[in-house]
Amino acid sequence: MHPTESTGHLQLSRGAPVEIPTPDADPAQLDATRAAVAVLLIGPAGAGKTTVARYWADRRAVPTSHISLDDVREWVRSGFADPQSGWNDHSEAQYRLARRTCGFAARNFLANGISCILDDAVFPDRPVVGLGGWKRHVGPGMIPVVLLPGLEIVLERNAARSGNRRLSDEEVAQIHGRMAGWYGSGLPIIDNSRQDVATTARMLDDVVARSLASPPRW
Repeated sequence: MHPTESTGHLQLSRGAPVEIPTPDADPAQLDATRAAVAVLLIGPAGAGKTTVARYWADRRAVPTSHISLDDVREWVRSGFADPQSGWNDHSEAQYRLARRTCGFAARNFLANGISCILDDAVFPDRPVVGLGGWKRHVGPGMIPVVLLPGLEIVLERNAARSGNRRLSDEEVAQIHGRMAGWYGSGLPIIDNSRQDVATTARMLDDVVARSLASPPRW
């Protein structure tokens, strides 16, 4: 967007990648409850990513948006490629397009002083299209956090889902097993098996604060 373009009476800033905080950054800007941040919440279907992300965004002291990959992907109405019907090049392309769209939105929100939290089932064994892709789309200062409750909890939560977001037990178990690869990766992991949404959101605040003070290597 050209810097002189505007929407209504508001002139929009051009989006730029979010950068890693510098060691001499203003401590007030590193307050996890007030800082303008981009958080990527990673986890399997049924981990509670969407619920936690919405709750966290709703209650921050600064303007914060929730950018849901699934919601953006489902903007495609005719020609929607549902992986439940068989994963193929068409469904893969729609996921890639949705991720780029979410990354573009995140950068524009951040450029206009609005934090964001994105959620995606990013696999540790696919770094190029996973974290590497999000790093290209949003920037190196994005904070990745893994939400990974136990398998029984994930199966129970998935069973309560409806529509094309509900997966078979076999698929959920396979995805959960692949997500276990995040252990030992250096990324912060929250096991919310026994925590309610409010407690999990507070844990997320703690993780974001630590990540701002000492950005994880990824």
